[in-house]
Amino acid sequence: MNNETFLRQIKNQKKHWWFQGRKNIIDKIIFRINFKKNVNILDFGSGSGVNVEMLKKYGNVDLQEVNKIARLNLKKIKNINKIYSSLKIKKNYYNLVLVADVLEHVKNPKGLLRILKKNIKKNGYILITVPAYQYLFSTKDKALKHYRRYNKKTLKKTIDEFTLVEMSYFNTLLFIPIVAIILFNKILNINFIKKVETTPNFIINKIFFYFFSFEKIILKYLNFPFGLSIYALIKK
Repeated sequence: MNNETFLRQIKNQKKHWWFQGRKNIIDKIIFRINFKKNVNILDFGSGSGVNVEMLKKYGNVDLQEVNKIARLNLKKIKNINKIYSSLKIKKNYYNLVLVADVLEHVKNPKGLLRILKKNIKKNGYILITVPAYQYLFSTKDKALKHYRRYNKKTLKKTIDEFTLVEMSYFNTLLFIPIVAIILFNKILNINFIKKVETTPNFIINKIFFYFFSFEKIILKYLNFPFGLSIYALIKK
């Protein structure tokens, strides 16, 4: 992503319904792993750093981010041991690596996961989130430098060198209105990334946040058959 995108995300991530709702869902997935003690965690592709404080509840957190503007923001976060700017990361060290909306930015995601596999301990986990459905690929994806969007089948092919623990679509309750917005802008070739990444007015933001966050409860009991995103929890 470019510097403009990172600056916009840094400005909006603390209140924006999507960043905060996704963080709540990631939190509950990690909680269900039921780590017995403080663990070593790597937030790979940390971006604006929205997930860092949540991850610190579970143990020691290191970060990885290639963008200089984003790293300057990440350095402001307290109690972070290490911020990596490359793939030269400790081997066999991490109990969990979070890869939140990163694989779609990578030309060879399977190769990246092979590298990250060396960084996690035996029986260590990688938690992945990605955007769903190639037919929703739009000017927003192009602006974010995405190579692709995923469905369950294509994501399973990407992670087939790991043991799949759980997988589900999510961001499902808001699927219809958001898909309508994406397709409308796609048909008219409108670049709408600034609008959707800017925090909406208070009422709309709260409604979207509560709908999105409510999925963390549903996902405890069932997997969604469709959604705007997919998560996969995989194991070495």
